[in-house]
Amino acid sequence: MAAKESAMKKIVIKVEMPCDRCRSKALALVAATRGVDSVALAGDARDQLVVAGHGVDSVKLAGALRRKVGPAEVVQVATEAKKKDAGGRGDDKKPPAAPAAAAIPAVLYYQYPPPQPPVGFVYEPPATGYAYGYHQARPDSICSIM
Repeated sequence: MAAKESAMKKIVIKVEMPCDRCRSKALALVAATRGVDSVALAGDARDQLVVAGHGVDSVKLAGALRRKVGPAEVVQVATEAKKKDAGGRGDDKKPPAAPAAAAIPAVLYYQYPPPQPPVGFVYEPPATGYAYGYHQARPDSICSIM
């Protein structure tokens, strides 16, 4: 089975994000999506998300943002195709620039231990001849506690 290489996509999605908490929630949601390489905020009101990645579905991404954050619409989808050298020479190629690291907030997942089965025990009365451990008060004692 041959691996299909998808082209790099640049997607711009406009999302209503009135507060910083909404922005960080939207950035975390997009950054956790499979195939996303980088995420950035754009626009004067910081209401646009610029997503770059391989094999990212813009419709599913916008739907997830609508469900979790608020109204969202896809503004632009651009595909960047790899350019091949016409002469076939690889001498003039420059090394690819490292992508800028996006600040991705840490997402914590709590893992609870598996439930333990209830402990079963059998209560057996003590054998005959053994005391239960009750202290018998002597009749000549004036203290009722001892």
